[in-house]
Amino acid sequence: MEHSPPPFFRRGPAPVVRLAFFASLSLALLVLDARFHYTEGLRRVLAIAAYPLQLAATAPLVLGERIAAYFSSQSALRADNAKLQARLLATAEDAQRYRAAAAEAERLRRLVGAAERIERRSIPAEIVYAGRDPYSLKVIVDKGTQQGVSAGNPVVDDAGVVGQVTRVYPFTAEVTLVTDKDYAIPVQVVRSGLRVVAFGGGSSGMLELRFIAPNAEIRPGDLLVTSGIDGTYPPGLPVATVANVELDAAHSFARVLCQPAAGVNRGRYLLVLSGERRLPPYPVEATSPSERRRDKAPRAPRKKDQRDTR
Repeated sequence: MEHSPPPFFRRGPAPVVRLAFFASLSLALLVLDARFHYTEGLRRVLAIAAYPLQLAATAPLVLGERIAAYFSSQSALRADNAKLQARLLATAEDAQRYRAAAAEAERLRRLVGAAERIERRSIPAEIVYAGRDPYSLKVIVDKGTQQGVSAGNPVVDDAGVVGQVTRVYPFTAEVTLVTDKDYAIPVQVVRSGLRVVAFGGGSSGMLELRFIAPNAEIRPGDLLVTSGIDGTYPPGLPVATVANVELDAAHSFARVLCQPAAGVNRGRYLLVLSGERRLPPYPVEATSPSERRRDKAPRAPRKKDQRDTR
C-alpha cells in the first residue's frame, strides 16, 4: 500500500521558483501596460468591482468627518450669529440715534423758521425739567433773567403757542403750558373772527372754550389764533384747532374742546418771546364814589354879571 502525505502538506514548487515566476509576470504586465496599454480594461473592471469594498472601508472615516464638520459648522454658526446679533444691536442703536438726531434737527430748522417769522425778539430755550406737581402742567427751561427772560413772556414753538413764563430764576425759568387748568388765553376764530377765551383742560391735554353761545360761529376744524388784545401774545399765532362742539339743550352754553396746535407734550426746544409790544394805557375811571357823583352831577348855570343886571 502506497503511503502519500495529505493534500495540506503537499509541497509545490520551491519558493524561489514561485518568487521568480511572479516577479517575471509582474514585470511582463508592467511592460505590457506601459507600452501597449493591454491592462486598461482589466484595471477598470477591477476598479468597478472593488469600488463597493472601498466605500465600505472608507464609510466610518467619512461619517466621522461629516459629524465633526456638522458640529464645527454649528459652533461656527452660533458664533457668527452672536456676532451678527451684537452688530445688529449696535446698528439699531446707531439708527435710533440717527433718527432722533434727524428729528431734532428738523425741529430746530422749523424753530429757526418760526423765529424768523415772528417780529419780536426771541430767545431759544431748551426744556430741562418737567414740573414736580402732577396737577399742574409746567416745565423748566434753561434760560433765566441772565439771558433776558422775564415773567409774562410768551413761549412758542414752530407750531404755535406753548405757554407763558410764570416764574423766573437767574438761570432757569418756569413755563406754564396752555393746557394747564389755571391758564387762559384770548383767541380768535380765523374763519369767523369770533373772539373767545381758551382755558386749559388739565390732564386731558385739551383746551376748552367756555361761555360759548349755542349759535356761535364755530365748528370742528376751525383754527384758533391769538387775538393780540391782551398785549402779551403777538396776534395771529396758532393756538388750537376745534376738535368737538357739544350742544346740549340742558345747558345754556355749548361745550367746545380744542386740540393744541403746539407740541405741549413733545419736543425739547422752545422760543421765549420778549414783551416789546407797548399798548396805550388803559383808560382810568374814577375810583371814589364822590368823584363818580361829581362827574355825573349836572353843572349849575352861570350867573349873569351884576353889572349887566343894574
